[in-house]
Amino acid sequence: MEISIRKWLILSTAFWPLVCPKDIPLTLGGIFPMSGSWAGGVACKPAVMMALEMVNNRPDILPRYHLNMQYNDSQCMPGLGTKVLYQLLYDKPTKIMVLSGCSSVSTFVAQAANMWNLIVLAYGASSPALSNRERFPMFFRTHPSATVHNPTRVKLFKHFKWNRIATIQETQELFTSTIEDLEKRVKEAGIDIAVRQSFLTDPTNAVRNLKRQDARVIVGVFYEDMARRVFCQAYKEKLYGKKYVWLIIGWYPDNWYRTRDDRHNCTVEQLEEALEGHLTTEAVILHQENTTTDVGMMPQEFTQRLNKELNTSDPSLITGYPEAPLAYDAVWALAFALNKTANKLAEKGMSLEQFNYSNKEIAQEIYSAMNSTKFLGISGNVAFSSQGDRIARTQIEQMINGTYHKLGYYDSLADNFTWFGTDRWIGGKPPLDHTHVIDHLRVVSKTLYFSMCALAIVGILAGAFCLIFNYRNRQRRCVAFSQPNINSLTVLGCMSCLACIFLLGLDGKFVSPDVYPLVCQIRAWVLSLGFTLSYGSMFSKIWTVHQLTTSRKKDRKGVQIWELYTVLAVLLVLDVGVLSAWQVLDPLKRELEVFAQEDPTDTEEDIQLRPQLEHCNSENLSVWLGVLFGYKGILLIFGIFLAYETRSVKLKQVNDSRFVGMSIYNVVVLCVITAPISLIIGNQQDATFAFVSLAIILCSFLSLGLIFVPKMMELYKHPQRDGQEVRSLTDSLVSREEEERHLRMVSENEQLKKQIAEMEERVKDLNVRLQKKMQQHSLMTSMSGTGTAPDETVPLLSNTSIHANAITATTTVIVKPASASQDGDLLSEHGTRYQLDDGIIPVDGNSDSGLASWSLTKSSKTSASDSEPFC
Repeated sequence: MEISIRKWLILSTAFWPLVCPKDIPLTLGGIFPMSGSWAGGVACKPAVMMALEMVNNRPDILPRYHLNMQYNDSQCMPGLGTKVLYQLLYDKPTKIMVLSGCSSVSTFVAQAANMWNLIVLAYGASSPALSNRERFPMFFRTHPSATVHNPTRVKLFKHFKWNRIATIQETQELFTSTIEDLEKRVKEAGIDIAVRQSFLTDPTNAVRNLKRQDARVIVGVFYEDMARRVFCQAYKEKLYGKKYVWLIIGWYPDNWYRTRDDRHNCTVEQLEEALEGHLTTEAVILHQENTTTDVGMMPQEFTQRLNKELNTSDPSLITGYPEAPLAYDAVWALAFALNKTANKLAEKGMSLEQFNYSNKEIAQEIYSAMNSTKFLGISGNVAFSSQGDRIARTQIEQMINGTYHKLGYYDSLADNFTWFGTDRWIGGKPPLDHTHVIDHLRVVSKTLYFSMCALAIVGILAGAFCLIFNYRNRQRRCVAFSQPNINSLTVLGCMSCLACIFLLGLDGKFVSPDVYPLVCQIRAWVLSLGFTLSYGSMFSKIWTVHQLTTSRKKDRKGVQIWELYTVLAVLLVLDVGVLSAWQVLDPLKRELEVFAQEDPTDTEEDIQLRPQLEHCNSENLSVWLGVLFGYKGILLIFGIFLAYETRSVKLKQVNDSRFVGMSIYNVVVLCVITAPISLIIGNQQDATFAFVSLAIILCSFLSLGLIFVPKMMELYKHPQRDGQEVRSLTDSLVSREEEERHLRMVSENEQLKKQIAEMEERVKDLNVRLQKKMQQHSLMTSMSGTGTAPDETVPLLSNTSIHANAITATTTVIVKPASASQDGDLLSEHGTRYQLDDGIIPVDGNSDSGLASWSLTKSSKTSASDSEPFC
């Protein structure tokens, strides 16, 4: 059937002009961009001439009319295109319709032609702005609108799950309208345009901004000449490869990037490298089935004839070659419309040759005919929407190894998406729409965690051994005199702190976010109470030792165990109160600290890691930590003060006070170092965990070692109860009798100090009285004028002597104990006898002077005046 129709068309075409010649000319105006940004007229004008020839040879199309064309070059420049239009209008004959190419030119031509009642039919204009019937009421086009690509682009975005895109456009109305329409469609689809860039003449900065803002899926709309400059800059910015995908217009020639262009400095190979893997969308402009169309030609035959007209073996190098079928069908569309109009006008007694630029009636008939035209052409089904746009489906292509390959089709009217699955991507899979950021929870290294846990287990086992040792040897003196119950509490506290190491390392790798706040609470309770048990027990012992050594109470006989428990209980109650208030009023919760994004080191995937670190936090964390650190810090300072004050004290009731003091030194130093540093390095999980864990381990091991190792060594050396273990442990422990004697001697020493002070005052008084006696004696001797036997000089109290008759003699008085004489007298070294006033000599053998408070007189058989005591 198709062959017979084709034969009939050939025969009628050959013989009809002889039977009924087409002698009435109808002139068309043609505006072709033969050069400029899009020189589509190079391929489209020959296609138009082929169509005119075919139409004029068809007897069933415009049987009385012969179509002619006047045309000129617009260079795809709006101003020059408008000038060409006016030349066509003012040059005879009257043009019944105008063909136009290039969107920028068609925009001005369509607006102006409306004033002359001219229908404008564009074969190469895709600007969405031309769909505005208010601005362009007499405009039609066989080239689909650029917006026909947008539904296909949105379909591709959904197919590849791209939800973030970027756009770059040349500042032309065609491309601006296209991007505006795309923005509406992607917004409805829930897709975000994250980056928008535009340029007028130089795309350098726009491409750099795409790179800077991490654009990955890039929709580019620009003319062919500008596309080469864009991808040259993309090559320089490394904006291509497995991380990027470009979607550009598909109506460029297949080898468009190979065209020589002095406005960029990239080689063809560099452009090909930058273009590898990019996608194009374009309307299907060549009928896909090899069947005869309504224009009497099959697509393959049209291609062969066009190639022959262009005289080229590689038509992909010819600009406008993809649009040539549209130009060919444009002539047939207007021919069918004019043919229908001629029939309508014949019914009214009118004809096409009566058309002039003021005849609206004929212009309206032509418009109506165009609006209803529908046929199967070389470019496929040709029909026009109410906006004058071509209704067409689109095809998707991808450049693979420098060649475009079809990937599928999309019919937006039927929402029919056909995908061949032949796409190929650098890296083996489609690029992501952006660098995927993966939350990466920073956790403590498993090696570090299990190492610290192993040390903690060793410490807990050591603590258990100490508890067993303490219990089994509680009756031995070296253990009994060290307050074993308090020591057991110290061990339990250390074991609790060591157990907290397991909790400190529990993070997201072990527990869920819901359980983490509970772990935070348990950490605070276990560590705080464990510290109070261990350090508080040692503090209570050192406090008691200090009280024993500084108390002036004479009846203090030993350590009261209830005092130790009282001190510890007060500290525990304070801890429980603070922790309970904290948990009730401002409980700890899980908080994530987010760090700057990092590139992964173990993969080449297009991903980045967003490090996160778990923290236990509350609204007033600093206040609660201040309270806890405050009173515990005071406790540490007071403890080290007491340990220093009692560093040399040795008591039988607390025989390990020196070792307890050393433990307190170690705990204070490690806590003072650990607390501030752990807050400073809190964002380094491994360092913080290791530092805190080692501090707990060192404090626990040192405390257990100092308190229990000496006792173990003592019992090892003296396994039998020989009474030597306590003395050898402290080197100066004494019995109860010796301790009581020591207390008595301290009391007596105080009394002797008072007696010595009183005696010194008495000695001073005696010296004064002695001087007075000497002066009186000298005066009496000088007045009597009689010789007197020389008296013996009696030295009294050290170097003081009595002088008589100008003869000085030194005689030492030897004071002997009262038992030396029966009558209580004292004899001098020369036999001189002295007697106390009251006959009693209080002798203090331990005083410095050897004298207490007493008087001394000379015993002789002299006058009454001489026997009067002089001291």
